[in-house]
Amino acid sequence: MLDIKYIKENTEDVIERLARKGKDAKDEIAKILELDTLRRAKIGETEALKAEQNKVSKSVPKLKKEGADVAPLFAEMKELSEKIKNIDEELKTIEVEYTNLMLSLPNLPDPDLMPGEKENNQPIRYFGEPHKFDFTPKHHVDLCTSLGLIDYDRGTKLAGSGFWIYKGMGARLEWALLNYFIDCHIADGYEFILPPHMLEYQCGVTAGQFPKFADEVYKIENPTDDRVHYMLPTAEAALASLYRDEIIPESELPKKFFSYTPCFRREAGSYRSDERGMVRGHQFNKVEMFQFTRPEDSDAAFDELVTKAENLVKELGFHFRTVKLAAGDCSASMARTYDIEIQIPSMNGYKEVSSVSNARDYQARRGQIRFRREGGKPEFVHTLNGSGLATSRIFPAMVEQNQQSDGSVVVPEVLRKYVGAEVIRPN
Repeated sequence: MLDIKYIKENTEDVIERLARKGKDAKDEIAKILELDTLRRAKIGETEALKAEQNKVSKSVPKLKKEGADVAPLFAEMKELSEKIKNIDEELKTIEVEYTNLMLSLPNLPDPDLMPGEKENNQPIRYFGEPHKFDFTPKHHVDLCTSLGLIDYDRGTKLAGSGFWIYKGMGARLEWALLNYFIDCHIADGYEFILPPHMLEYQCGVTAGQFPKFADEVYKIENPTDDRVHYMLPTAEAALASLYRDEIIPESELPKKFFSYTPCFRREAGSYRSDERGMVRGHQFNKVEMFQFTRPEDSDAAFDELVTKAENLVKELGFHFRTVKLAAGDCSASMARTYDIEIQIPSMNGYKEVSSVSNARDYQARRGQIRFRREGGKPEFVHTLNGSGLATSRIFPAMVEQNQQSDGSVVVPEVLRKYVGAEVIRPN
C-alpha cells in the first residue's frame, strides 16, 4: 500500500510513476484524495460529537445532586448518540471504498526504471557462453521421457494438463536441486522455514496479490465454517506475513529467511508450442529467499539476493543473463526487479529462473509490519524476496544443456553427491 501522506504531497509524481507501470491512476488518485478529505472530516465530526456527549454526560451527576431536571440532557445525549451512529455508518462506507482503492494501487517503480513493458527490459550482465552442440539436440520432454525421469501422461491422468510426475532418477535430480539450494542458503546464514501450504486471505493482501489477483489462485472452502483458504502461489505470500501486525526490535534486523514449498498457480500460461513439458505448470517446486530490513539497508539486501541467485545458477554451469525489468514488467507489489534468465535450447531464447524484487515498504504498510529504533517511533520495514530457485525451468535447461549425443545427460558437479551419479543414461 502506498503512503497517503506521500500521495497528497507528491500527487503528480505518483501519477507519473504509476503511468510508467502502465497504470492510468489519475482518476483513482483524485477519488482517493477526495475520500481521504471526507474521511478526515467525518472523523473530526464524530470526535467533536463524542466530546460534546462526554461533556453532557459529566454534567448529569452534578445537576442531579442540585435537583435539576436532567431529562433534557438525556434527550440531548440520545440525539448526539444517534448522530454519532449515523456518521460512523457513513464513515464505514467511506473507509471501505477508500481502503479498496488504496489496496488496488500498485507499488511505485523506482525512479531509475525504464517505463513500459518487456520491450524496455535491460540485460545488465552475462555469464558464460551460449551452449552449442555438434549433434541435433533433443527437446527436454523427449529426453525426460526416454531417460524415465518424468511421466507426463500419468501426471495428466492424475491431475489434468499442467501437471507431471517425477520418478526414479528424475525425482532424485529434482530433490538434489532442492537440497543444493537449501544447503547454500543455510551456509549463508538464512533461517529455514517450512510454512503452511494453505494460507488465509490476509496473507495475499499483505503480499500485494489480493484483491487484484485473487482469481488466479486455488481456493479451498471449509465445509464446517465460512473460512476460505488458498494454496500458496509462492512462499513469498507466507513469509511476507510472518511479522504481520508486529513491531520488530531494530537489533533483530535484518531477518533473512528461505523456504521450500510447492507452488500452485491456476493460470499456468498459454502453452505455446515451444513451452510444452514442464516450463509452465499448475504446480512446481521452489526455494524462496526473503528479507525484512531497515529502509536504509534494503538496496544492499537487494544486491545480496541478486548475487546469491546468480551464484546458484553459476555453480550449476549455466550460461545466463541478469535483466533489469522495466517498470511495467515488475509485478504490482514491487518497486524493483531483476530477473536471472537461462537458455533452454529448445525454446530459442532465455527464460526467467529467478526473480529478485524489492517491495520497499509497500507490503509492510499492507501488513502493518514495523520496527522500532531505540527511543524512536515505529517505522515500516522494507521487504525483499527472490527465487532461490524455482526448479521447473532449471530442470529442462539442465537436461537440454547437459545432453550428449548418445541420449545421456551429464549431472552437474554440484548435484552429484545428492544424486549418486555423474551421468544418467538411457536404459
